[in-house]
Amino acid sequence: MNSAIPWQLLDAGPLLLDGGGMFGLVPRVIWEKLVKPDEKHRIRLAHNCILLHHPNGPVVIEVGSGDKFDQKNRDIFGLTDRTVTQAVEETGTKLADVKNVIVTHLHFDHAGGLTRTAPRSIEVAASPELTFPNAHIHVQQREWADALVNRSVMTRTYLAENLNPIRERLLLHESVQPFSIGSTPARGAMPESMLEDRLTEVLPGVYAFLVPGHTWGQQAIMFNDPAGNTVVFTPDVMPTAWHVGSAYSMAYDVEPYTSLISRRWFLYEAMTRNWLLVIDHEPNTPLVRVREDGKGWFKLVAEAPAKSQP
Repeated sequence: MNSAIPWQLLDAGPLLLDGGGMFGLVPRVIWEKLVKPDEKHRIRLAHNCILLHHPNGPVVIEVGSGDKFDQKNRDIFGLTDRTVTQAVEETGTKLADVKNVIVTHLHFDHAGGLTRTAPRSIEVAASPELTFPNAHIHVQQREWADALVNRSVMTRTYLAENLNPIRERLLLHESVQPFSIGSTPARGAMPESMLEDRLTEVLPGVYAFLVPGHTWGQQAIMFNDPAGNTVVFTPDVMPTAWHVGSAYSMAYDVEPYTSLISRRWFLYEAMTRNWLLVIDHEPNTPLVRVREDGKGWFKLVAEAPAKSQP
């Protein structure tokens, strides 16, 4: 990983999700000390994304929920008119110039922005169109397979309107699993192989690795930047800074125990390698470093966003 890629943090708008769902088995009396829910028991989250100014053309990492929900669902999830479309265009980048898009997984709040509502006409009913019409879309092979048959604890998160339009644009990857299929790692187990042996170079200088638990095919994204940082876009293994604790797995996870194990080794790697983490749903401090907490676990130290690098 020698190449340095300039990047910008993108804000693709807010998201409101049920606090109980976000914190799983953690009692409300505990998690409410971290974040106060609204009158509908929802907590405010973010859709954080990244624009890479890659030598081969602009790359977008993660795309948020997009704009295709009807008003009822927009109200349920607290969505606004702001999406990844506005976030990318505000950087001066044209949507048609984006060559590659990488998503951590295909739940609606991470992949919905791959498509957008097409302009309506009297003659033709509106149907979703590709947000980035000239981009390849990178996702793990296992994630795509699970999405097609909705292997999820949620009934409506892998949505056909997000999946069908992207079929011809997909580039599927198959990264090495951190543990052998069918094994049951101990709570404190580290992966069976070195991280370097589990990295997949999805683009020159841009790497993916599996972080299972929330979904089996969930991937984190890694690259180096001109400031000397190893930047890792952190998926729902730790969706917010509030989820740094070992037991803080979501009710939405397909395997909460696997999430616990993945979070431990992920945080250990982040600490020992001094990664700069970009947390996907964190509304306040999306850029953090990992340090020891003096109690046998980890803590997060917020880092101020750098000025635009391009």
